[in-house]
Amino acid sequence: RSLSNPVYRIYYGGLAGQMASMNMQLVARSMLIYRLTGSAAILGIVSLANALPMLFLSLFGGVIADRVQKKYVMLFGQLFSAVIALCIALSLTSGYLSSEHAGSWWILIAASMLQGTIMGLMMPSRQAMLPEIVGEEKLMNATALNTFGMNIFRILGPMLAGFLIDAVGFAAVYYVMTGLYLMAVAFISFLPLTGKITFRGTGVLTDIKEGLQYIRRETTVLIVLVFTLIIVVLSMPYIMLLPIFADDILK
Repeated sequence: RSLSNPVYRIYYGGLAGQMASMNMQLVARSMLIYRLTGSAAILGIVSLANALPMLFLSLFGGVIADRVQKKYVMLFGQLFSAVIALCIALSLTSGYLSSEHAGSWWILIAASMLQGTIMGLMMPSRQAMLPEIVGEEKLMNATALNTFGMNIFRILGPMLAGFLIDAVGFAAVYYVMTGLYLMAVAFISFLPLTGKITFRGTGVLTDIKEGLQYIRRETTVLIVLVFTLIIVVLSMPYIMLLPIFADDILK
C-alpha cells in the first residue's frame, strides 16, 4: 500500500542507498582498522567515536527536524557521507592509509566521528518525514517496509563488502559506498518539501529539555527507550568484535 505512493518510492530509494552503504561499512571499517593496528582496544575506540556523537547529537537532530526542511537535512547528510567515504577510498588508493604509515588509522577515527555526527543530526529528520509522506493510515505499513528493507541490507551489505574485500580490496568497498550515498542523494533531491517548519521563539536547549520532560511523563515511551538502550548496549558490540573472530579464531 505504501509503495503505491510515488513519493514514498523515492524516499525508499534514498533509504536503500543509505542502508546498503552503512551496512557495508560495518564490515569494512572494523576489519580495516583491525588489519592496520591488530588492536582490539583501537577497534573499540572507533566504535566509541561513532556512537558518542550519534547518541548526544540526536537530541539536536530532533530540534533541527522541527526547524529545517527535512529534505535538506537528509540531502546534505548523505552528500557529506559520500565525501567522507570518498576521502577514505582515496587515502587507501594513494597508499597513505596503510600499515606502512604508522598512525595513519587516525583517518578512520576522524571519519567515524564525523559519520556519527551526521547520523545523529540526520536520523530524526528521516524518521519524522515518514508520516508526512504516507499519512497516518499507511504509517504502520510504511514502517514495516522500512524495517524489512533495513534488515535485508543488514544481510546483503556486509556480505557484499566481505566479497569485495577478498576480491579487490578495501578501497573498492569505499568507492562503492560513495556511489551508493550519491544514489541516495539523487533520490532525495526529487523528494518534495514536507511538513511545516516550527519557530516557537524558544531556544534549542529549551526544546530538548521539554522533550526529556515529555519522556519522563510518558511511561510507555520511557520504557520503550530504556529497553532499546539495553538491547543496543548488550547486543550491538558483537558486530565490532567480528574482525577478531574472523582473523584470529577462524583464520
